[in-house]
Amino acid sequence: MPFAATILTLYPDMFPGPLGVSLAGKALSRGDWSLETVQIRNFGRGKHRLVDDTPAGGGAGMVMRPDVVAEAIDHAAPEGDKRPRLMMSPRGRPLDQDFVRGLADGPGAVILCGRFEGVDERVIEARGLTEISIGDYVLSGGEIAALVLLDAVVRLLPGVMGNALSGTHESFEDGLLEHPHYTRPAEWEGRMIPPVLTSGDHGAVERWRRTEAERLTAERRPDLLRR
Repeated sequence: MPFAATILTLYPDMFPGPLGVSLAGKALSRGDWSLETVQIRNFGRGKHRLVDDTPAGGGAGMVMRPDVVAEAIDHAAPEGDKRPRLMMSPRGRPLDQDFVRGLADGPGAVILCGRFEGVDERVIEARGLTEISIGDYVLSGGEIAALVLLDAVVRLLPGVMGNALSGTHESFEDGLLEHPHYTRPAEWEGRMIPPVLTSGDHGAVERWRRTEAERLTAERRPDLLRR
């Protein structure tokens, strides 16, 4: 079965967005993966389909109601659905390549995109949502974060990238940042391609790439080396 993504959102028109073009879009058209959106407001309360209420204990903003969110989740992922249930949140576990690859090897994901000040904690607990963060900053909602997550996952699905090796020679795949890249012309504005890359010695090329990856990682992300 192809990877199946279901997005719970108040703004379904934001999808597929950039996932509808380039390699991801072609794969979506071919049926290599699927994307469904669920409008949370369809499960809202009252005449105006309200999905939020004031925060318990006071404070600014509004909080998404647990009953509304739970009904949307239960509709999108009924009993027996084995896909992981995720919620995009700045307080979640950091998104990394290991997590992305694990999702790509699975059946898909159900992704809740929060809005306002957040989502009632009770529904996060009751429906077993795993909170995922794409960085230490706050967005207006979870939709853009969900697009980021899905873009990272979809490109790893079988047949999406033209060269199967493309996904194995990139930053974070082996715990290092990616080595520098060069292409023609051989000289540009007085800067030359490193001679080793045009030497024809594949072993030397691989050693150079590994050394450069380690150098860049030490300079820019020493935390990766410490892991």
